[in-house]
Amino acid sequence: MKLLDPDLSVAERVSGLVQAEIDTARIETDRDLRHLDAFRAALVNPFETTVNFSGGVTQTCWTVTRTDGTYRVVYMPVAGYFSLCVESDFGPLDIGVHGPAMGCYGSV
Repeated sequence: MKLLDPDLSVAERVSGLVQAEIDTARIETDRDLRHLDAFRAALVNPFETTVNFSGGVTQTCWTVTRTDGTYRVVYMPVAGYFSLCVESDFGPLDIGVHGPAMGCYGSV
């Protein structure tokens, strides 16, 4: 999948970014493999999500992992990277953990 293909939807582009991480993941130990398997199991088809940021700012992002009841990983298109969000009464809240999707996922 070429991410620059103009016919791709935003969800397909986000899925492509996640898949590229999976395809290039360094698996050196059983722990690495368990982390990759858990990450794959948590993936969802990306969907639009309004994320809350400090100062009352909101932004349309794309959820990429199901919530575990406390956290989820989202893609922030304005920033161009992923974020770990905590679930709140007002929806997902950015907690400042940013970077690759698997890295954010592994932060909890």
